[in-house]
Amino acid sequence: MVRLETPVCEFGKPAIDFSLPGADGKKWTLQDCRGKNGLLVMFICNHCPYVKAVRERIVRDTKELKALGVNSVAIMSNDPGYNSEDSFENMKKAAKQYGFGFPYLFDETQEVAKAYGAVCTPDFFGYNANLELQYRGRLDASRKETAPPDARRDLFEAMAEVARTGKGPREQIPSMGCSIKWKE
Repeated sequence: MVRLETPVCEFGKPAIDFSLPGADGKKWTLQDCRGKNGLLVMFICNHCPYVKAVRERIVRDTKELKALGVNSVAIMSNDPGYNSEDSFENMKKAAKQYGFGFPYLFDETQEVAKAYGAVCTPDFFGYNANLELQYRGRLDASRKETAPPDARRDLFEAMAEVARTGKGPREQIPSMGCSIKWKE
């Protein structure tokens, strides 16, 4: 398992369109996913300890962001041949088990992850209402272990600011996680 950090936010970079199958049986596009005040695009998977450490917080924060007009979508781009936990069938189970209130999409070709420049799980891309990138940072101080309950909610606070102002914070702490498992 290779640990990576995300690059610095490229403010204003436009979101990239996609059409991917969801764990709910529907096809989803960028336009289907966006909210009136923004969109959070998350690259996650089922097996990564960094994702497992924050899964419940992702569910909590995306639910609260939806109330602010910011929708969310999760994309799984790992090669499921690397770890069977990341299979499409297991994505369906995880979405149901953890009560994902957002689409959980399978990027089988890995083209979407490459287009976005995703490098690890979790990797967060926060867009404003015009689908311009405003946040590329961490969820909170969690690593392979969940941060204390009173940890600062970096992603939530940043995306709440984006919902209010259309702009993200200039200072952002990179997300950290397992490398995306690319196909050979």
